[in-house]
Amino acid sequence: MKFGKVLVKVAIIIRFVGQFFKEAVQQPFEGKEILNQCYRIGNKSFLLITFTSFLAGIVFTKQSQPSLASFGAESWLPSLVSQAIVRSLGPLITGLICAGKLASNIGAELGSMQVTEQIDAMEVSGTRPFSYLVVTRIIATTLMLPLLVIYSDSVALAGSLVMVHSFNNTGYLLFINEVADSISYLDVFSSLIKSSLFGFAIGTIGCYAGYHSEQGTTGVGKAANTAVVASMVSIFIIDLIMLQFLNLIR
Repeated sequence: MKFGKVLVKVAIIIRFVGQFFKEAVQQPFEGKEILNQCYRIGNKSFLLITFTSFLAGIVFTKQSQPSLASFGAESWLPSLVSQAIVRSLGPLITGLICAGKLASNIGAELGSMQVTEQIDAMEVSGTRPFSYLVVTRIIATTLMLPLLVIYSDSVALAGSLVMVHSFNNTGYLLFINEVADSISYLDVFSSLIKSSLFGFAIGTIGCYAGYHSEQGTTGVGKAANTAVVASMVSIFIIDLIMLQFLNLIR
C-alpha cells in the first residue's frame, strides 16, 4: 500500500515537471515576472552569500595552510584553494544558502496562495497561474544560481587572498596568476552547469511543495519545511552525480 502511494507521488512529480516544460515554451511569455523574480532572488541572497562566502574563503585557507606547510608546499595554497572553491565549495555554499532561503520562501508563498484559494481565483479569471507562479520562479532560480555562484567564488577567493597575503605576504598579482593557472575551463563550465541544476531543483521543489500544500496554516509551514529539506538533499545528490561524471571525463 505504501509502495503504491510512493508511485503515485512520483507520477505527480513527473507530471508537474512535464507541465513546467510544456508551459515554459507556450506564449505569452511572462518575461516581466521572470525579471522580477530574478531581482528578488538576487536581492534576498546577496548579503548572506557575500558574508558566508568571504568567511568560507578565510576559514578554508586557514585550515589548509598548516597541512601544506608541513610538507613544504605552502606555495601551492592559492592553487589548492581556488580549485576547491570553484569546483565544489562555491556552488555548494551558494546552493545550500539558496535552498534554505529561497525554497522556503517559494514554498510558503505559493502555499499561502493555495490555502487562501488565490490560485483557484486566478484559474477562474482566465489567467495561467502555473505559468505565472511556477514557470517564472523555476526559470529565475535556474538563471540566477550560476550568477550567484560566480559572485560567491569571487568573494571566497577574495577572503582567501586576504589570508594568503597575511601568511607569507604574497602579492595580489601573483595570487591572481596562480589562481588563473590552476583553474581550467572545464572547472568553470562544470561549476556553472552544476549550479544551474541546483537552481532548477530548488525552484521545482519549492514550487511543487507550495503548489500542492495541504489546507490550513500547518500546511503552509509543512510546505516550507519540505521545500528546504528536499532541496538540500537534492543538492548533495546532484553534486555527487556531477562529481562522478567529471571524474570520468577528466
